[in-house]
Amino acid sequence: MNYSAVIFDLDGVICSTDKYHYLAWKKIADEIGVEFNEQINNRLRGIGRTESLEIILESYRGELSEENKKKYAKKKNAIYRQLLQQMLPEDLSPEVKNTLDKIRNRGVKLAIGSSSKNAKLILKQIGLDNYFDAVSDGNNITNSKPDPEVFLKASEYLGINPQSCLVVEDAKAGLEAAKAANMDCAAIGDAARYEIAAYKLNSFSDLLLYV
Repeated sequence: MNYSAVIFDLDGVICSTDKYHYLAWKKIADEIGVEFNEQINNRLRGIGRTESLEIILESYRGELSEENKKKYAKKKNAIYRQLLQQMLPEDLSPEVKNTLDKIRNRGVKLAIGSSSKNAKLILKQIGLDNYFDAVSDGNNITNSKPDPEVFLKASEYLGINPQSCLVVEDAKAGLEAAKAANMDCAAIGDAARYEIAAYKLNSFSDLLLYV
């Protein structure tokens, strides 16, 4: 199928900020007094900050007020944003940049569809600010993935029908969001083990086979 646009998740697809998320959430978990490890961190892929905190609190003995939950979510984000300052254009792999350029040269529109409220900061840090034709992120949506809102907004900003968009995702929640948006999805990384994906990518450049 010929696609008019490709919508990319950001974390784990265009670049990796996993280690920064992990370090920030670890600080919060230690402060609250709950266990946090790589296994729990993997469950947070592709979902929003509030939902992530609820997962971390599953082992919490007691009850946290909504006010305290908001405080910890806000504090996590402040720590995370501080850690993101360490990111550099060198954190964008040449394979990713070359593939994006080749897709663009084929006349296909490019967009970001990320639940993160820090998407624009991350893009700036890795030298991709103003590169994409549209950015739909946590700042313009009400519902996080697996709700399709972030992808539907991206297609709306591009002015392209959802059926003509291909989504690239590394998380199950993102695959489900793409399907709910009536978009095909190419899965990379952990997401490639799920049958819901139309295409499974061994590497980012495999995308050129389908666009």
